[in-house]
Amino acid sequence: MATGYNGVFGAFPYAFRRSRSLLFKSYVVLSGLAVALISLFVVIALVVLLGQTAAVQGGSLTLSRAFYIVVGLLVVFPAVAPTLVVARRHRRDIESTPRYETALAVAGYLFLASLYLGVVASMPETFVLDGETVTRPPPAGLFAPLVAFLYEIPQALSWTVPLAGALLIGVAHKLFG
Repeated sequence: MATGYNGVFGAFPYAFRRSRSLLFKSYVVLSGLAVALISLFVVIALVVLLGQTAAVQGGSLTLSRAFYIVVGLLVVFPAVAPTLVVARRHRRDIESTPRYETALAVAGYLFLASLYLGVVASMPETFVLDGETVTRPPPAGLFAPLVAFLYEIPQALSWTVPLAGALLIGVAHKLFG
């Protein structure tokens, strides 16, 4: 059994080098950038929350601080899973076909897209921004039917959109692995 990388950060260049699928290689690069950006957003949100609640002692605020980290991990893990799985398969000399890698890349890209679609689904009909009440834009253009469908999802269930994207990664792994 050959060693090829050390930890999560080393898995990205290792999977990129060892993959035979160009689509998967592009996913490794894009998902690495997306995960870095998402991690930055979570850290900034946590710092802002800590700054706003620094004087308050423990209790439910400690729980909300931990909740930010848990949500961040739940968003990051499915995005890095395809890269980690492929790197592990190559490291252990388990056959990883270009078809399998391509299927994981497609599922990974769909998960990243589902994160954005989940944000669209969670947008309230009206909200206050800088003291002004703003109404979400009506669905228009080529994707109007999709946006209208996303608007119909209750805001409390908008998390199911990225969940479906994450489950798709597992389905791709099971079907093609």
